[in-house]
Amino acid sequence: MHEGSGADELAAALLTSIRLLVSDARKARPHGGLTQSEMAALIDIRRAAETTSGALARKAGVSAQAMGATIAALEARGLIEREKDADDGRRILLRLTDAGSEVIDARRDARVNAIVRVLTEDFSAADRATLSAAAPLLQRLAESL
Repeated sequence: MHEGSGADELAAALLTSIRLLVSDARKARPHGGLTQSEMAALIDIRRAAETTSGALARKAGVSAQAMGATIAALEARGLIEREKDADDGRRILLRLTDAGSEVIDARRDARVNAIVRVLTEDFSAADRATLSAAAPLLQRLAESL
């Protein structure tokens, strides 16, 4: 048993609520959407600033061949670019293009707009204030895991 009254119940309720929120928010996609694996690769490239196909494959838990197909599709759409590593000419670095950043931003904006719509239509000002006060705590919880 964990310390604190109701910690188990709170943890379970938060997990269920957050899982449902994320799942439903993922349904909001701008037109011309990518597959989940393509979007995950784009986001990982953005976070890393530059990376390799092998590093992406290891992070995603897929084969180099599977990641190669994902990278080829992203490059064909102009969302990433390949460049030889200046320090090691055998390595190919992947970087996000401006178009790739725009795709990630459009997806985030679609999700934010879906949540804004629900918050303004279905939640009172007091409800929104409560959620606003809880947001930093949820962030801290996420960062502590």
